[in-house]
Parts: sequence; C-alpha cells; structure tokens
Amino acid sequence: MQNQARSNVLLVNAREAATMLAVSPRKLWAMTFEETPSLPYVRCGRLVRYSPNDLRRWIDVQRKGGDNDE
Repeated sequence: MQNQARSNVLLVNAREAATMLAVSPRKLWAMTFEETPSLPYVRCGRLVRYSPNDLRRWIDVQRKGGDNDE
C-alpha cells in the first residue's frame, strides 16, 4: 500500500530527488541552478521541488552508450 501511495507522489523535495538520481543534495542543487540548467524543477514560492516523471525523462535524455548511443 505504501509503494502505491509513493508512486502517486507528484513532487519530491531535493533530498528525495538526489536519492532518486544517486547524487548528493549539493550536486543536485548545482545541477538545478547551473548557468543553463538541464534538470527540470518546480518552484513553489521559495521551495524547489522535482517531479519524479521529469527526473525519469531527464535520465533517458542523458543516457549514453549501449543501444542508445547515436
């Protein structure tokens, strides 16, 4: 039941997003606010949140090598 509720989450905080991407929260913050950010995020006032679906799509775009290498 908890996994089903977790899969319906629309936005996660920076710590959860960093865990999903297997990077440190500091690296996630740098990726979010670099000069030309490629990592999608949502601002909720001062809060920054990440969509798990956007993170999955971002990973697909970043993927290199193997069958996906062009």
